[in-house]
Amino acid sequence: MLSPFLESVLEPQKGWISPRLVAHALRMQLQELSAIVQVHRNTLTRHPESPEVQNRLGQVVRIINRAAAMVGGDSNRAVLWFRYEPLSGFDRKTAEQLVAAGHGDAVEAHLDMLIEGVYA
Repeated sequence: MLSPFLESVLEPQKGWISPRLVAHALRMQLQELSAIVQVHRNTLTRHPESPEVQNRLGQVVRIINRAAAMVGGDSNRAVLWFRYEPLSGFDRKTAEQLVAAGHGDAVEAHLDMLIEGVYA
């Protein structure tokens, strides 16, 4: 079963994560999203179904889903957390900044620790 957030960013009738819908959900321009996921804006629009684009967008969606699960399933609050909440232990950078710097795995590990009850 798909999470509500993932369902909301899937391209209708195509079955892949839509860069346009992810950008809309994150309340940002496609160019901003391309910088965060480290994929050229033209690649996002011309080849959104490519494995590289889908892997990078998938990581952002996984992070939002995990964060939403921690706040009662509210993806809007998870998006706000992703974009604006500085994370302790990461030099007060936000999850968005860490993903943009190529440290999305660290954000996922951080959320895993929080879910398991380890304070970070």
